[in-house]
Amino acid sequence: MTTSADGQPLIPQPPAMVTALRQAIAQITPAALPAFTRELDQAADQSRQGSGLSPLRRFTAQWAVYVYIQRQPHLAANLRHWEDLAETGGSAQALRAASELGKILDEAHAALTMPQP
Repeated sequence: MTTSADGQPLIPQPPAMVTALRQAIAQITPAALPAFTRELDQAADQSRQGSGLSPLRRFTAQWAVYVYIQRQPHLAANLRHWEDLAETGGSAQALRAASELGKILDEAHAALTMPQP
């Protein structure tokens, strides 16, 4: 991942549209592209099988949050730290990690649902 020396996001937050998200992921975390494509195919299949657009909306919302976090190196590192602690720590550490991960995800969701100036 490219880093930003001044603590600014690596790229602007793209709109929650498949093409824009794919381009952003290709820039900041290209290793995530296979998962993006696999999950897009699954969401499209679910939509075709009669689920309406909900699977595609969930997909774009999930990946918009991913991009929001990954485009900010400090936030992405913080997320990885808490994910690692959740996997390797004891039960008290795992509970704290779950709480911190929830805060990061809540922040991302809130930022993406706020009206933009």
